[in-house]
Amino acid sequence: MATPSLLPADAEEEARELLYEAYNELQALAAELGGAAGVPAVVVVGHQTDGKSALVEALMGFQFNHVGGGTKTRRPVALHLRFNPRCDAPQCRLLAGPGDEDEDAGVAGRPMPLADIQAYIEAENMRLENDPCQFSDKEIIVKVEYKHCPNLTIIDTPGLILPAPGRKNRVLQSQASAVESLVRAKIQHKETIILCLEDCSDWSNATTRGVVMQVDPDLARTVIVSTKLDTKIPQFARPSDVEVFLHPPTCVLDVSLLGDSPFFTSVPSGRVGSCHEAVFRSNEEFKKAISSRESEDITSIEDKLGRSLTTEEKERIGVGNLRLFLEELLRKRYIESVPLIIPLLEKEHRNATRKLHEISQEISDLDEAKLKEKAQLFHDSFLTKLSLLLKGMVVAPPDKFGETLINERINGGTFTGSENFQLPNKMMPNAGMRLYGGAQYHRAMAEFRLVVGSIKCPPITREEIVNACGVEDIHDGTNYSRTACVIAVAKARDTFEPFLHQLGFRLLYILKRLIPISVYLLEKDGERFSGHEVLVRRVQAAFRRFVESTEQSCRERCMEDLESTTRYVTWSLHNKNRAGLRHFLDSFVAPEQLLVNTLHEQFPGLNDNRQDRAKTDSKSNHSSDTNSSGAVPETRLVDLLDSTLWNRKLVPSSERLVYALVHQIFHGIREHFLVTTELKFNCFLLMPIVDKLPALLRQDLESAFEDELDSIFDVTQLRQSLGQKKRELEIEVKRIKRLKEKFGEINKKLNSLRVRE
Repeated sequence: MATPSLLPADAEEEARELLYEAYNELQALAAELGGAAGVPAVVVVGHQTDGKSALVEALMGFQFNHVGGGTKTRRPVALHLRFNPRCDAPQCRLLAGPGDEDEDAGVAGRPMPLADIQAYIEAENMRLENDPCQFSDKEIIVKVEYKHCPNLTIIDTPGLILPAPGRKNRVLQSQASAVESLVRAKIQHKETIILCLEDCSDWSNATTRGVVMQVDPDLARTVIVSTKLDTKIPQFARPSDVEVFLHPPTCVLDVSLLGDSPFFTSVPSGRVGSCHEAVFRSNEEFKKAISSRESEDITSIEDKLGRSLTTEEKERIGVGNLRLFLEELLRKRYIESVPLIIPLLEKEHRNATRKLHEISQEISDLDEAKLKEKAQLFHDSFLTKLSLLLKGMVVAPPDKFGETLINERINGGTFTGSENFQLPNKMMPNAGMRLYGGAQYHRAMAEFRLVVGSIKCPPITREEIVNACGVEDIHDGTNYSRTACVIAVAKARDTFEPFLHQLGFRLLYILKRLIPISVYLLEKDGERFSGHEVLVRRVQAAFRRFVESTEQSCRERCMEDLESTTRYVTWSLHNKNRAGLRHFLDSFVAPEQLLVNTLHEQFPGLNDNRQDRAKTDSKSNHSSDTNSSGAVPETRLVDLLDSTLWNRKLVPSSERLVYALVHQIFHGIREHFLVTTELKFNCFLLMPIVDKLPALLRQDLESAFEDELDSIFDVTQLRQSLGQKKRELEIEVKRIKRLKEKFGEINKKLNSLRVRE
């Protein structure tokens, strides 16, 4: 079967050579332009066991791939095939894909023996097999001319994987997802013809079609191929089964698919070579075996059906018929795409011409005065972006530059004390949001306030209280107020100092993140100049040095505050006021009860004497109770002072007194530490970026100008690189112009031929 030609038979050969030559050149240019020019191509999609690589070889007319079980194709192979009757052996040329490393290896663009290209592809597959990514979407582009080649562009993709369920197959499931994403990306372009391979005898099983229909739901640009026909024919027991297989009902396979019905192919097994394992001695034998297999398949089907196949049915069977259909279909797409290619080439020509003019202008601007002006402009723009990031903006995409609180803690450190307590994410506002700049700075400071503000005084042991009592320089009594101060300031220093270093490290990390975001904003606004990487690195390095030194200075100021607060206790600061301390002590025990309990614990004998005296006095005279009631508190107070000053036995009342004082002093230090630390970091870290950084960067640039201009711009290297870019752009402009003129000529010929019709 052949698709009706758009050109008269006598004019077809006249336009054929020019058309294919232009598209071959366009394909090479499209690879360099990153696919900017849409070129029609056949993308082969199938699962690992569908015979995908074998079918590609049969379409090419010679064996090329490493065919076998498992994943053999880990990187798409784009085959630009060209029929050339003068080539008795395949003439191959390896081309580099966009961004391919081979561009630097000297491999791309030169003729290579077929065996070398096969070895290169197998080496790439082996490399990717050991690579963490396992697969790559960069195409290996091979241009082939051969007398048995069709005029086709075929892209062989990695085989789809059907992994088994279960956690133990997670690696294979991850690979399957990666391959499916790669394949979908390759078939999404509207110029693409999808060759969908199915290895099944029941069309209800849409394994490969399930993936293809995610991109092409109506199969309007999809050719369905049932592979391994020779293995399926013996499976059918009745002629009706064969009829359903050859003519699937519309409820199973939509009639809107490209070509109206499926193709059926068989590829003979065996490799070409001279070794004893080889089945075919040459590619000619391989091609003859393909034709023989086609005839055998038709005969087998006719035997099963009990009738002869119609011409239309025969045109659907065999690799040869599929090849003719694809070649004619692609040629038709080529002709239809000609009017669309011309505007694209004109756009690329304008872009390349504009870039060439910009490069020429940059070369002419390589004098000292203009370079200084550019440096100053970059300096001002960089500072403007920094200021906007701190004040708040939404131009930079949060998914690229923002960080959630979890990521921020991983990269910038966490606020953890001696007990490794960490504030849960749900307690922090905006914890799940991806923030940057001033918003991220504010969230970090808020987390610092919450974490430090929730810290309680560490536990106090009896040994710590006794050791803190010590011996005074003028008497050997105990001073529990001094004891409380010694314990409180020691625990406060050990508790809060780590948080000071953690806050400095976290805020420094957040400020350093402003650099890549600012550079992105400059590039987005077109304010960063190509080739001035030395200037950019110098400004970035100066910013890093500034924030690091400023953070260190600010942290030292905060350390001075912490040291002064934990070195000398000022009751008005640490305790706020006496009323507060009295209220705090009252919450532990009432003053009267405190005295009584202390006397009972220190002098148990006094308790019995008081009871006996009370009984005697009660019998003798009731009025004595009234007279002695004013003297009892004074007596008890004297007993309390005696016990606390001269007795080293730590009783619960003394322990509670020290505990209360320590907690009051500790919490006073905490409140003072929080207020002064936040204030100092805002004043001496954040504000200097606004009011001191511009002058420092300007001074750094001026000192660099005085030393040598090359220290900022590397003028010699810049002139060489710009000159190389200019030469490459001049070549590209000429190529695009020539190709645009060639497609314009083809379009004129096609229009003239249509007018004659």
